Amino acid sequence: MKQWALGCILALLPVLALAAPPLGQPLPEVTLADKDGGRVTGEAWSSSELSGKVHVMFYVDPDERDINDHVTEALKAEGFPRDKYGSVAVINMAATGLPNFLINRSLKSKQKEFPDTVYVKDLRKVLVQAWDVDDDNNDVLVFAPDGALVFYRAGKLSDEDVQELIATIREYLPD
Repeated sequence: MKQWALGCILALLPVLALAAPPLGQPLPEVTLADKDGGRVTGEAWSSSELSGKVHVMFYVDPDERDINDHVTEALKAEGFPRDKYGSVAVINMAATGLPNFLINRSLKSKQKEFPDTVYVKDLRKVLVQAWDVDDDNNDVLVFAPDGALVFYRAGKLSDEDVQELIATIREYLPD
């Protein structure tokens, strides 16, 4: 019986690894505040803020922070209008062994350097649980102005992924 149960669990692992947030609809509303996290500045952050314009969100394990730098550079080069486009970086603080005080210092510096990007801390992997985003990785999500998730990739984006990301943003930019 134990071997059968173990076999079932092992058979499901590939399916579980493919779990991802559903495209084409808004994800459940999440608020990060207090013990769960929040903005680097200390205020609460709610996913309800991901509406009204196209938003790109990076959900980042600090140990994987650099793997999509090419994506950030490609987005900067596009020069999307900030009144129609927003960016959010949510840091999965529970995904690393790095001390929070070091990450906090770095995030405060990033927030000053890039004031148009909202920096948020997820202290308890809230988005991993609520949205099924990939843990211990660097996820890229795009939300349409109505709040629907319209693009999702986990890990290092290929050149084709970057082109699809940019095309998706263009498609959903309000007139």
